[in-house]
Amino acid sequence: MALEAGLLEILACPACHAPLREETASEETPELLCESQSCGLAYPVRDGIPVLLVDEARRPA
Repeated sequence: MALEAGLLEILACPACHAPLREETASEETPELLCESQSCGLAYPVRDGIPVLLVDEARRPA
């Protein structure tokens, strides 16, 4: 399920305030990835709603 077109334009990483981009980690697990080289956190999207909590984010390997 893709996010609304304008939503990504207003969202930012809560940890570093960098832009986010949508990516699918697995077949059914969409995530928003921080575009900052130093941060790079991945935030889950559950039922079409981004969970922008640093405690819920994962750090990609």
